[in-house]
Amino acid sequence: MDNQNSNHTERIVTQVKNAWAAQNKNVTAFFNKYEDEAYLKEIAPDKNRAVYLLGHLTAVNDNLLPLFGLGEKLYPELEEIFLKSADKAIAHIPTVADLKQKWETVNTTLSNHFDKMTADEWLDRHTAVSAEDFKLEPTRNKLNVLIGRTIHQSYHAGQLNLLDA
Repeated sequence: MDNQNSNHTERIVTQVKNAWAAQNKNVTAFFNKYEDEAYLKEIAPDKNRAVYLLGHLTAVNDNLLPLFGLGEKLYPELEEIFLKSADKAIAHIPTVADLKQKWETVNTTLSNHFDKMTADEWLDRHTAVSAEDFKLEPTRNKLNVLIGRTIHQSYHAGQLNLLDA
């Protein structure tokens, strides 16, 4: 990549990382807004509870570590509860306080890794795509995944706002 293209790519990567960080900040602010008991209510009748969405978002972000080749999940126990099961399908889930701490730890860990990644690393394949498939579809890269995860967080942040309604 020539220098001008490299600078453009770095700026784009920075913008995507900043959008992800802003969305994390937005979700964190929401979960620091109320007493923990408020998150045990459904966001709307017959919908997920806010505590479930916190666990879900934490588990999704935790999955980025192995997906990006940055290490193992920090909290693999969250997958069964918040990714493979519906809300209220498992009787005992972590407390809101515990999930808030896990959310913070996962996102701090990710941010530390993300700050060290180069633009070329962001444009490289993630672990869920083979080298052969990546040659055919080079947009199946880490940056594209981060864009998707940012949109995913935004979607659930919108749902959480129903708690205020």
